[in-house]
Amino acid sequence: MATEHQQKFQKLLKDMFQFDCADLDFGIYRIMNFKRDAIEAFIQKDLIAAITEGLSSGALAAQTQVAAELENVTEQVRSTLGDSALDTEGVLAEAFHTTPVGKTYLEIHARASGAQDQAGLEALIFNHLYAFFSRYYDSGDFLSKRRYSRNEKYAIPYNGEEVYLHWANSDQYYIKTGEYFTDYRFKAPNGVSVHFKLKRADVEQNNVKGDKRFFLPLSKEAQLDTETGEAVIPFEYRPLTEQEQIKYGARNQQDSILAEALPLIPASLQKHTEALAAVGATHHKTTDGEEVSYLAHHLRQYARRNTSDFFIHKDLKGFLTRELDFYLKNEVLHLDELESGGETRADGWFQTMRIIKAVGGRIIEFVAQIEDFQKMLFEKRKFITETQYCITMGNITEQFYVEIAANDMQWEEWKELFHIDVEQTDPFTVGKSKSDRRVAFLKVHSTLVLDTKHFDAHFVDQLLGSFDDLDGMTDGVLVHSENFQALNLLMEKYREKVKCTYIDPPFNTGKNEFLYKNDYLNSSWLAMLYDRIQLGRSLLQSTGNFFCRIDHHGDFWIRELLNKIFDQERYQNQMVLKRGRETAGTRGKLEIASETLYWFSVGETAIFNEIAVDRSIADVQWTAFLMGGERHPRERAFLGKSLTPPAANTSLWRKRRWTDYWRSIFCDYAVHPVAHCTFPPKQMQPCIGP
Repeated sequence: MATEHQQKFQKLLKDMFQFDCADLDFGIYRIMNFKRDAIEAFIQKDLIAAITEGLSSGALAAQTQVAAELENVTEQVRSTLGDSALDTEGVLAEAFHTTPVGKTYLEIHARASGAQDQAGLEALIFNHLYAFFSRYYDSGDFLSKRRYSRNEKYAIPYNGEEVYLHWANSDQYYIKTGEYFTDYRFKAPNGVSVHFKLKRADVEQNNVKGDKRFFLPLSKEAQLDTETGEAVIPFEYRPLTEQEQIKYGARNQQDSILAEALPLIPASLQKHTEALAAVGATHHKTTDGEEVSYLAHHLRQYARRNTSDFFIHKDLKGFLTRELDFYLKNEVLHLDELESGGETRADGWFQTMRIIKAVGGRIIEFVAQIEDFQKMLFEKRKFITETQYCITMGNITEQFYVEIAANDMQWEEWKELFHIDVEQTDPFTVGKSKSDRRVAFLKVHSTLVLDTKHFDAHFVDQLLGSFDDLDGMTDGVLVHSENFQALNLLMEKYREKVKCTYIDPPFNTGKNEFLYKNDYLNSSWLAMLYDRIQLGRSLLQSTGNFFCRIDHHGDFWIRELLNKIFDQERYQNQMVLKRGRETAGTRGKLEIASETLYWFSVGETAIFNEIAVDRSIADVQWTAFLMGGERHPRERAFLGKSLTPPAANTSLWRKRRWTDYWRSIFCDYAVHPVAHCTFPPKQMQPCIGP
């Protein structure tokens, strides 16, 4: 019968291998199901056999033997000399030391010092394995939580740098799943598949944050697909209406939505007994003994899967192997205990470590295979689902104009975007058909932009085929994708060809930008930015520049992150931009009214195209030396010259020849009373001498 320690560790392994998802029939779960029998055989049989085999030889077998001998001789002492012969610590009363059974007890007791029986050794090994894997595993992710010792805080992989930026998920890919709308399927015990199908997704557009969105089952539309035999339950993903906001309350709204759907979905499937049995079957019981149906379990699983961010480890096997070695040296083998135990106990400790490492290594192999497969899927360049072109009419030959004129969807878009009206007639279009009027309109409006999404494939193929060098004529590429995947896709074509990159990432304000279950806000943010900026750096030319806009919530993090990616020697400038007044009018707080634009370069020398604007003398504007009142004294010193501004910025001063005043700064003339110019006019150069 399995011991408590064994059952505890086996439960952890089942959580790690997501046995509660065994009935899912899509994606990574379909792959895991192929290995599930092998994993379950390892957990139930091979794991126990490996530990038992390890304990049946060597020093641990001798310890087990001597522990059994001590137990037998202890019974002999108690039956022969009485219970009072041994105290609670197993110490034999001195009066019995010379008796034959007493001598035997003392000899065996000395050999058995620190020894454990097989049950105790098994418990020790299971407890260490549980402590190690539970330390690093957290609801689907393996996090870096290496302990330096029993009492100290976490250690980080520091290599002696003067300053080192580290975050909890630095060795993992950050996966944002807020818009990961893959259809979800599970198979019930009676063999019927249940399909959650997303019917409509109202997602945030153009990086504009809107109302929070939820998964709403369309319970009354649940039905059985007679062709596939699946029970189909449609969903919407959208914000709540005002009435729904009131109905579902202010907290735990997704849970309230799903709770309402639980009785309604089976009611819609009443006519289909097999589908009804599939959603109503018991999936598991709670600790209170309450039954949880397959439908209830998977509704929660589906909503959580699509609204919780997660991580994929870049090298899980290497990470866990290193951490297991560290754990064995710091948590299993203790030098102080090794010294007090003497040489007789040393072999047993090292054998215990070998067993833990062997069993732990096999578990690491299993979990690493699954993680590596997910990593491969994430890093694999994704298929392009759709490609369209926007082409100005001036680049399209007139042979296509008639077909373009007949495409009402394109004209409706032009009306919406540019407010054109080709239906109006004039002396030149009277009597002409709508098609003729539209063709005439196209001929004189060469800057109209045609979007190929409105045309069929045959037309698009002919249009694109009419260009001799389509790539050469394409002067811009717009990609709609998750950032990492887009950069990865474009890498080979644009590697080291981009001159400048500007990013405006989410500002890490703590307002639900990141939905990671541990609320690792800063770590999730840094992990997301690091991989994407690093990929983007590979696209830049050796003379390229990188700009990142950020506000006070993360400017200190982003500066260190960019130092890490580009090298701090490539830092060029920090430009302060004013945008809004975050704390204006708040008592007890200073105003925050700026954002930051960081500028880094790829090469040692940054190439910056300075933009100069010629200004005539008449355009020169003067700024006050001091705002809000008269300055005392009024004089200012420029390059060693004392200047006195005028009492007022009058038209008289605007009409004066400013050349003389600039000469007074740079030349050895008498000082004139002038104000401070924003910059000298470009036509004026400093003169040398009088």
